[in-house]
Amino acid sequence: MSYLLSLLDKSPVETGQSATEALQTSVRLAQRAEALGYHRYWVAEHHNVAALASSAPETLIAYLLAKTQRIRIGSGGVMLQHYSAYKVAETFNLLASLAPGRVDLGVGKAPGGFPVSTRALQAAVDPARKPAFEGQLADLNRYLTTAPDATNLAATPFPAVAAERFLLGASIESAKLAAEKGWQLVFAGHLNGDPDNLRNTFETYARLSGGKAPILALAAYVAEDEAQARERVSGFRIFKVFLPSGQSVNVGSEEQAAEFARQSGFSDYRVEEKVPSILHGTAAQVRGELDDLHRRYGIGEFIIETPALTAAERLQSIELLAKERLSLAA
Repeated sequence: MSYLLSLLDKSPVETGQSATEALQTSVRLAQRAEALGYHRYWVAEHHNVAALASSAPETLIAYLLAKTQRIRIGSGGVMLQHYSAYKVAETFNLLASLAPGRVDLGVGKAPGGFPVSTRALQAAVDPARKPAFEGQLADLNRYLTTAPDATNLAATPFPAVAAERFLLGASIESAKLAAEKGWQLVFAGHLNGDPDNLRNTFETYARLSGGKAPILALAAYVAEDEAQARERVSGFRIFKVFLPSGQSVNVGSEEQAAEFARQSGFSDYRVEEKVPSILHGTAAQVRGELDDLHRRYGIGEFIIETPALTAAERLQSIELLAKERLSLAA
């Protein structure tokens, strides 16, 4: 089976650990991922979450680029609603100038945090002048591809090799937008693993993009023993809170659901508890599931998030999967 493997990291802070230690773990994992042959190493954006240290992916990307040599480093993703498209373009043009051919710009529509952090991030934004997400993507396209001259506004420095562009989503609407704007779609299967939605989104993107297959992001944990893997992921849950405004969001607990509703100004809300879709088992078992997804959907690349377990378990998981992939190639 011919497909690429990449990694997504949220820099989880373990109990009793500091954020500095969590970020150094991310550095070590990125370096090990490079040595093992993973294609990309992406970092996420989460705000006001003590258990996650990745609040500013562009800063962490710069550090990881300096600590690695070949692996592509990127954002999974920048939460675009909070920022000026021009500033995002400047940032990633600078990163791409520092490390030509190694930088990925992934963007998402979600807030990456609760309403209180969203309000703080957008405190200086005039709501009446705030562009829609689609307009921001169009602006990013223009700024990322416009070379500087005497008449055009350019996001300098202009790199010799531009950052690759990815739209993170899990819906037919995301597929349509990615195809329309010329962005590579990354389907967030670790957040929405519904098979019908996945198939319909993939078919829509293929039809509108000239036959391209999306990248599939998913959660996976590999252990030496199937029972061990099953036991370690059995406690993970997702709580989806539905607000009267029509907004819905995934959080990590019922308490967080209540707090999200409170910060949004609602006392009336609904919560659904779900078991997240996490591939788990031995390396051969997880590889078999990846092979099956590759056959069914023509997926050429998987971006894998390892659940927030210990650093040693996360490292072992990516090593076992890489070893299994090498044995298959041999």
